Amino acid sequence: MKASLHIQTTLSNGSTKLGNCYFSPPFKVMNITEDKQGRELHLMLMSSSPGILDGDEYELQVDVVENGSLQLHTQAYQRLFNMKEGAKQTMEVHLKEGSSFTYLPHPSVPHESSIFTARNNIYLSSNSQLVWGEILTCGRKLNGEVFTFSKYHSITQVFLHNKLIIKENLLVQPILLNPNSMGQLAGFTHQASLIVMNNGTGTALADAVHGYLEPQTGIDFGVSITQTGSLLVRILGNRAEQLYNSLKGIAQLADKQALPIFVQV
Repeated sequence: MKASLHIQTTLSNGSTKLGNCYFSPPFKVMNITEDKQGRELHLMLMSSSPGILDGDEYELQVDVVENGSLQLHTQAYQRLFNMKEGAKQTMEVHLKEGSSFTYLPHPSVPHESSIFTARNNIYLSSNSQLVWGEILTCGRKLNGEVFTFSKYHSITQVFLHNKLIIKENLLVQPILLNPNSMGQLAGFTHQASLIVMNNGTGTALADAVHGYLEPQTGIDFGVSITQTGSLLVRILGNRAEQLYNSLKGIAQLADKQALPIFVQV
């Protein structure tokens, strides 16, 4: 199935509103904003499909208006079903000046023999802020499907003024390289990654993230600060819910430390 989604936001009296919105089955979009007078718009991305099927091609685009703020939520874990040919998804995000976008989707669960490729391109402007997360599980662990999927490939590129500043390239092919081998997942079954770009990013936030993750058990993690002051976080664990809650917790820390001026290159 080929499907597309296009979300555009507008600004009214300082509040971000849903403007033009187009989607084709199986997608649906629901406005779940509680504070209608607040700056941030909360949208729920829903799907009538049980998951991504063989041959599916999804195209998503999100445009956030100048000084607007959007948080895009997902409805449930993303299941990638058994495949022969594979499925793919592209997502393009455009942030105007002074805008912010938060996207922390539920973990992906690749079933046996699934083949999935995702390409994400995010375009930032001056003073725009981004929180972007991704969680990959080993599959249906309770069904005995631990790294029995064929391929999972996710490429995320972040541009500031059309200049590439971050590129994440996650490729897992268990049939070619055992995820438990040296230099891979070190015996863990789940991994999470997070990109944080806001005005409070830097050493102080990195220290706060360390302080937040250090007491947790059953995980290993690393925190890096890029040349532009962005924060990159990688977490390894064995429980999807723990990693998902950790990313949401870090996003809250970042929101509290955000400052009014973005570090530019």
